[in-house]
Amino acid sequence: MKIVVIGGTGLIGSKLVALLKNRGHAVLAASPNTGVNTLTGEGLDAALAGAQVVVDVANSPSFADQAVLDFFQTSGRNLLAAEARAGVQHHVALSVVGTDRLQQSGYFRAKQAQEDLIEAGGIPWTIVQATQFLEFLGGIAQSAGAGGEIRLSPAAIQPISSDDVAAVLADVALAAPLLGRLEIAGPERLRLAELVQRYLDLKQDGRRVVADPQALYFGAPLDDGTLVPAGQARLGSVTFAQWMAR
Repeated sequence: MKIVVIGGTGLIGSKLVALLKNRGHAVLAASPNTGVNTLTGEGLDAALAGAQVVVDVANSPSFADQAVLDFFQTSGRNLLAAEARAGVQHHVALSVVGTDRLQQSGYFRAKQAQEDLIEAGGIPWTIVQATQFLEFLGGIAQSAGAGGEIRLSPAAIQPISSDDVAAVLADVALAAPLLGRLEIAGPERLRLAELVQRYLDLKQDGRRVVADPQALYFGAPLDDGTLVPAGQARLGSVTFAQWMAR
């Protein structure tokens, strides 16, 4: 089977490409640096020719509200149109657990717009909604404060490793379309402020985290149900301690 991975040279995409190749499939890692640009449409038709499955794990290069919305809407429309021309049978997309509960954030409004396009796009689909990646802990800390103090919500979080995300996406890509969403999460439910402090301590970073229930997360308020699965989720196996040890 030919599978095209949009964003196939990034963190998740590169791992997914390797997993699918190891299972014997013809996999194309599609990204601007391999000549495939979903924003302009450059290279899309050639890349998708003969493909049965497309997995979209691309992310916006900018998190500014209008830029990220433009990215997901434009790339989504271009990709779905090219899939229709190519006769693609399954569109898989990576999204975020809690997207519908984080609509005060421009980034999550853009992800919701992407999901809406997929659902209405006419290509059989599966959306995999993942919790926050363990690999993003440093970025979360950076976004939450300058200087020596970081203010983060003590809300619950259930972070997942990129290895676990890629493994689920590989399984989903080879299965029938769900015409629905699958939530995936890590094996541990933790507290965001406490987890980021543990991460910084283990990195020997002297910054301190202040647990602030009013602190916004990329512009949106949090509670204990925002960043964790709403229903039954597929759980990964990599704990925070195992991930840090690697």
